[in-house]
Amino acid sequence: MDRRAFLQTGIAFSTAVALPWREARAADEWRSYEVVTKVELEWPEGASRVWLPLPMTGDTDWQRNLGSSWSGNAARTRMLSDGKYGAVMLYAEWPAASAIPRLEVVSRVATRDRSVDPSKPRPDAERLSAAEREFYTAPTDYIPTDGIVRRTAHDVVKGARSDVDKARAIYEWIVENTFRDPKVRGCGVGDIKGMLESGNLGGKCADLNALFVGLARSVGVPARDVYGVRIASSADGYRSLGIATAAATRAQHCRAEFYAEGRGWVPVDPADVRKVALEEPPGNLPLSHPKVDAARKRLFGHWEMNWLAYNMGHDISLPNSKGPKLPYLMYPNGETGGERLDQLEPETFSYALTARALQA
Repeated sequence: MDRRAFLQTGIAFSTAVALPWREARAADEWRSYEVVTKVELEWPEGASRVWLPLPMTGDTDWQRNLGSSWSGNAARTRMLSDGKYGAVMLYAEWPAASAIPRLEVVSRVATRDRSVDPSKPRPDAERLSAAEREFYTAPTDYIPTDGIVRRTAHDVVKGARSDVDKARAIYEWIVENTFRDPKVRGCGVGDIKGMLESGNLGGKCADLNALFVGLARSVGVPARDVYGVRIASSADGYRSLGIATAAATRAQHCRAEFYAEGRGWVPVDPADVRKVALEEPPGNLPLSHPKVDAARKRLFGHWEMNWLAYNMGHDISLPNSKGPKLPYLMYPNGETGGERLDQLEPETFSYALTARALQA
């Protein structure tokens, strides 16, 4: 059986803020991409299920959802949401007697680089309601906001008055005190309490940016993680911050935002500063290196959008699954015979992501 669906969302227009040294590409230039996810469960045992993250459905001034379509031999496919965060996913299932389960999803998005100068008020900045502020300062399973997290945050932001000053202090502290650990599987899980209690502040993007979110939330600054995947090379000369080929299977990346009154949501990415330090040739660069220093200054208030955003969800329970909750939904997930497949082993799970730029 071949099933196809199509999702189309509206288009939103806004104005992005240009960085003065960014001359190679206009700040408001939209670029379109196609991302293809292919899944094949080579050794099905009984009924099988797959959950694939889809691009955010709500358009922003830095990403537009141009639609997703899918095909394969699933007996049933549905587009579902986690309900709490609006994390959208494609769900597919196959009965026990089916052939080798196969599924292909084609998603298209348009993105443009995102810059917010947190030192300048924005008259059109989004305002958070009291309920939204409470939501984005609440703890999650892996991101508590009490105990050692709160104590650490209070030490870090001592003397800072505004939300921007607190976020800046936390960002700089993370850049100074953490490191990217290449031995961590995938993007990490974001267990920030464990990191602080152990004193081991190594990790990857889902760890280091979760630490930013948790420390910010614990001192009353609304913050959130945004989960996605890199889909193109970096136009800014950072080999480590993009993909060199069409292969995006292992290019998942988590980012972060904080909210400040009169500024709206401000993009940050301290984890990528540490990625530049570790991976930018020739490797193991000191924080004082010009490339690291430039990334450090830039990634407080800026995202290069060679990246697709999926969702902002935490503690995700996969619909129709009795398996454990996921810390986030950023990878393809599957089950067969009642057993959860390892989302971090695409060769065993047998899934692949490819990305390409579309002609304007």
